[in-house]
Amino acid sequence: MKFDLVDLRLFLCVVDAGSITAGARQANLALASASERISNIESDAGVALLERSRRGVVTTEAGEALAHHARLILRQHSLLQGELRDFGDGARGTLLLYANTAALTGLLPQKLAPWLAQRPRLNIDLRERTSAEIVRMIGAGLAEAGVVSDAVNPTGLTIQPVASDYLVLIVPVAHRLAESKEVCFADVTGEQFVGLEAGSALQDHIDGHAADLRKTLAFRIRMKNFEGSCQMVSQGVGVAIIPLAAARRFGRRYPFKTLRIRDDWARRKLCLCFQQWHTLSAPMQNLLTHLGGRAPTL
Repeated sequence: MKFDLVDLRLFLCVVDAGSITAGARQANLALASASERISNIESDAGVALLERSRRGVVTTEAGEALAHHARLILRQHSLLQGELRDFGDGARGTLLLYANTAALTGLLPQKLAPWLAQRPRLNIDLRERTSAEIVRMIGAGLAEAGVVSDAVNPTGLTIQPVASDYLVLIVPVAHRLAESKEVCFADVTGEQFVGLEAGSALQDHIDGHAADLRKTLAFRIRMKNFEGSCQMVSQGVGVAIIPLAAARRFGRRYPFKTLRIRDDWARRKLCLCFQQWHTLSAPMQNLLTHLGGRAPTL
């Protein structure tokens, strides 16, 4: 059988109207075209679907079966169209977004929560990578977009600053540096550190700058999150490098001192990173706009 959606809609219009003439009118088809289509449907089915009389038409048993399934098919088609439209509008599906540690723990939770709450059928696969790794993946076409530090060199890519991300050193209140306002990273590489767990994008970033100084940081313990680091520092376990936003948030709960790091790499911004705006999917454009991104002006 070769029924298409037009045939099924026409058949239902005829059945509901009880007349081929009225059904053709509802389906916006000429009477001759509608009559020919109905005849072809019956011919393909190999059975009479309508009983014709001067009063109009009524369905046969086979016609009732076709009408039942036609309604199911058209309803499913309507649902499919709605779902595909949701995908296109960014209201359904899964978006893959890469972010460095600072964005993952500071900027994104508060930004993504209201956006996702308004889109109950949309998911985000949020993955942590270093800024350098994210830039490489986007440049290679392996990722659409990410949130990175402006310390990276995104050759050929677009970056748009959306938030400040200063890194600071936190120390116990009784530490020898507790009364200082700022420090150079080179002056504290010999301290006992509370680090982030191995593989953390931020910790890899900090370790890289230590390696540039030909130093290896000594870790007394590694924590999974900034709150754990703050709690350890407040108890005198060691010092830690965390984003200023995290230090302000957890400083109200745990006693420690916050020192600025004078090095340029510690004064950075979080940026959206992508190739070109017009190459992004509509859902990703929607998300980046919410995060503070924008299409380039022509």
